[in-house]
Amino acid sequence: MSSNTFPKLAFIGLGVMGREMAGHLIAAGYPVRVFDISSDAVKSLAEKGGIASSSVAEAVADAEITISMLPNTPQVEDVVYRDGVLKHMPRGGIFIDMSTISPEATRSMADHLSEKSISMLDGPVSGGPIGAKNAALSIMVGGERSAFDRAETVLKVMGTTITYVGAPGAGQTVKLCNQLVCAVNIQAVCEALALGRASGVDLEQMRDVLLGGSASSWMLEKLGPAMIAGDASAGFRIDLMLKDLRLVLEMAGQKDVPLPATSLVTSQYVEARAHGEGSNGNQALFKVYDRMTGQDVPVAMAGHP
Repeated sequence: MSSNTFPKLAFIGLGVMGREMAGHLIAAGYPVRVFDISSDAVKSLAEKGGIASSSVAEAVADAEITISMLPNTPQVEDVVYRDGVLKHMPRGGIFIDMSTISPEATRSMADHLSEKSISMLDGPVSGGPIGAKNAALSIMVGGERSAFDRAETVLKVMGTTITYVGAPGAGQTVKLCNQLVCAVNIQAVCEALALGRASGVDLEQMRDVLLGGSASSWMLEKLGPAMIAGDASAGFRIDLMLKDLRLVLEMAGQKDVPLPATSLVTSQYVEARAHGEGSNGNQALFKVYDRMTGQDVPVAMAGHP
């Protein structure tokens, strides 16, 4: 690591989250080489002061810290193994994957990178697009403690709660547990709203009452209004939540841990995607309950086949 204030960075993956996170690093003064399969995304960050790269290999060639923010495990493995970090990143560097992916795959990549004297941190985030935009993400980090200590200043540019949680893969494990709680909580809110609606109560008033008691939650506070209004617009998408829940169930299968509530809500997200809602926000689970209770059927058709 260089002794100056701003180590050279590479940022791979400039989607809804990544472009905001990379933008904060650029604004903070870090020299950041950026790459994405979308040339428009690269151009947008270059206009803000990023250094455009035409490939992963070019982006990481002189990076002291490389950060990835990608959709799923295969994309991260491509960045590491396919003419990327493993082959081209300098020895002594740190690779930080901030995607949400398989803990097992993370540990395997960490082992392979260690053989090349590259440290890997898994630093998945919570807070969604709004947290990324406001540099207010919660970041849970697994990996070597010494690598975390070297990278913490960089992580603090993108988040407000930075927590070291243990060995390689621990960050991904904690994130998947976070997603389990979020999904089951969304399911609980959907069920409460469906029951309240069927009983004829004022849903806005019911939400206010619940927020004042032990049923209060982030999901009820932040996503409840959209559910009540029938707003399925994208934030954190159905497709991404379903991907995370499948990772949760994969890990649970490996550990022989039964997760009945997670299994049920996963099946409901599958149903949502089957109805073409994969690009909707994950609060759109309410639409599954609308279908089950007949709320999405026009009044004139209710009760008819």
